[in-house]
Amino acid sequence: MAETEFPRPIVTVDIVLLTLREERLHIALLPRTAEPFAGVAALIGGYVHVEEDSDAEAAVARILKAKAGLSGIFFEQLQTFASVDRDPRDWSVSIAYFALVPQEVLDEAGVALELRPVDAAGELPFDHADIVRAARERLRGKGAYSTIPARLLPDIFTMSELQAIYETVMGERLDQSAFRRKINDLNLLEEVEGEKRQTERARRPTTLYRLKAPLAVFDRRI
Repeated sequence: MAETEFPRPIVTVDIVLLTLREERLHIALLPRTAEPFAGVAALIGGYVHVEEDSDAEAAVARILKAKAGLSGIFFEQLQTFASVDRDPRDWSVSIAYFALVPQEVLDEAGVALELRPVDAAGELPFDHADIVRAARERLRGKGAYSTIPARLLPDIFTMSELQAIYETVMGERLDQSAFRRKINDLNLLEEVEGEKRQTERARRPTTLYRLKAPLAVFDRRI
């Protein structure tokens, strides 16, 4: 058999789309429109289109726009899941990504997605539960050493909101004074001049911040 005659596997991208809802990390799912598992909620994903996708990231951007109404959000490659038995149709390769979207942006997209707590997602088709677990572990690990968790917040936020999102992602309580000292030492934020926000917990309007760079990685734990 010539090399070009070897059967080719199914190649897809699957996206663990994460957002914050009611102070818990949630994944966004869509019901499948075709067999196998028609009608079952699954990760957002689809086939790689060799005629229009220049690479896997282009496929992710296309699928997020078409199926979730989202563009310009943070996403990063997670890992590849490949085996003869992960898809009942054939030998299958999935290039998995995780993506972070603020709740407000997801709401504005206007697409009816099913949101489930990431730690109580229930049964999912294929090996999507394994992909979700891997994404959760990656986010928790990288979140301690980067500004990735802040991508779950709007562009402008309070210091308390930033600390809360780190605590949610890392799954632990953080000392307020130590957190603020580390954030200031790392020089990650810039104050939004002329704007403050009144919050329920604060007696006076609270200072607002934004990230200085879209993504920063540091060499010590937050």
